[in-house]
Amino acid sequence: MSGHGAPSLAVRAEGLRVAIVASQWHTVVMDGLIDGALAALQDAGVRDVPVVRAPGSFELPILARGLAQRHDAVVALGVVIRGGTPHFDYVCSAATDGLSRVALDTGTPVGFGLLTCDTEEQALDRAGLPGSSEDKGREAAEAAVATAVLLRDLHLG
Repeated sequence: MSGHGAPSLAVRAEGLRVAIVASQWHTVVMDGLIDGALAALQDAGVRDVPVVRAPGSFELPILARGLAQRHDAVVALGVVIRGGTPHFDYVCSAATDGLSRVALDTGTPVGFGLLTCDTEEQALDRAGLPGSSEDKGREAAEAAVATAVLLRDLHLG
């Protein structure tokens, strides 16, 4: 299980401005990821979280960049399921590289909640739905907020 050994990242983050950018593909998976992220942010004391829907995972970085300019953290959520062409590799690479670049270029933490799965069943198992073994939406939100709090506390942000 990929979540084995994960740390607890629950922090108090009242006053932080956090946005979610989420792909529109694979509605059931995305609804689970968004719900998990929103629950984690609520648990951390973050309020008034805008959710922006991207056409697909490839578009996550450009929207995350825009949101990063006005928020203390961004949670990026998407899912790409392998098909029979190299399209999967290109989209996964571009989205991953782009989201990393957003965080480094803006200094704003980006929670990485992009599922890159071989099958829809794998995606559903990570979506935080009833019966899922993992909640990657919650994990991405917790990582983004924990990093934003660290940057604030260390006076680096």
